[in-house]
Amino acid sequence: MKALVVPKEQAETVRLRLLEMGCLDIKCKLSKKGEHLEIPITGAIPSEFRSYRVVWPDDAKYYEPEPNLGDLMREHMDDDKLALLPGGWQIIGDIVVISLHSDLYPERKLVGDAMLKLYPYCKSVYLDEGISGKLRRPRRELVVVRDEVDDPAITVHNENGCRFRLDVTKIMFSKGNLKERMRMSRLGKGKVVVDMFAGIGYFTIPMAVHSHPARIIGIEINPESYHYLVENIRLNGVEGIVEPVLGDCADMTPVSFADRVIMGYVGNTRYYLEYGIKALKSGGILHYHDTVPVHLVPSKPIDLIRNEACKQGRLAEILDWHRIKKYSPGVWHVVVDARIE
Repeated sequence: MKALVVPKEQAETVRLRLLEMGCLDIKCKLSKKGEHLEIPITGAIPSEFRSYRVVWPDDAKYYEPEPNLGDLMREHMDDDKLALLPGGWQIIGDIVVISLHSDLYPERKLVGDAMLKLYPYCKSVYLDEGISGKLRRPRRELVVVRDEVDDPAITVHNENGCRFRLDVTKIMFSKGNLKERMRMSRLGKGKVVVDMFAGIGYFTIPMAVHSHPARIIGIEINPESYHYLVENIRLNGVEGIVEPVLGDCADMTPVSFADRVIMGYVGNTRYYLEYGIKALKSGGILHYHDTVPVHLVPSKPIDLIRNEACKQGRLAEILDWHRIKKYSPGVWHVVVDARIE
């Protein structure tokens, strides 16, 4: 048995993410070691957690075995269909979001019922059918909901000491970006920050709660996401730090204003790079996200930043870069940190 060594204040967030990914060793108990917890895992270490130390404890303690999804579905499916069951899923607040092989669609309600048995604290199960449109709205079908639940799609998700209210049928919440959200929560103390593409506050809220910048301008074009951004600012008590702005970043991003700029959206980010760099004071730091073919990591986003800075008569010093997660086959979601003089 191997385990990740995680600071205790991060342990619950990491544990839930590993559980959703199907990487948590649910047969083994967590072990406290001073200010850290050892979280047991199975299989390969997910890329987003490779910065944590790995140990192979010789004093592991085990739970009595509990049923898994395959056990619960065995009486309803033959072996061929059991092999198609998902190995992981998302838990957003008290809602389960699953993806299913098309051959399992006829049994989706049975799978949903089984998920509610596995997670008795969850109220509903949604089938994830991808995203659509410029605003990346999720396509999700309600599979099953517990009795007397009025709002099966609306939840409050707790992560890293922050609370995010959202509607899972209207808003994306990427659990694969967890490590980056935790990193950003440690940056920006006393500084002025612009969060372009703020969404519901994915980066804005953790930074405001934990780092206490002087001010954050959070810009969001999607009215539904903006609605929840405003709610989450209130929910986390950071009204005195965060100013939400509804509109297009091309029109609403201030100039020569910020010590840090976060460009956390992927897809068309490069078309807004001009505005991100213009927003920075001399010596300010840019956090630029993009999707990049594996053979162009990290050269492509680095070149984009340097070329745009040069067009504006400025210099870009590359401080660091990280792979966030695999975006699609042969494509990585990466982030580059650059100081702009």
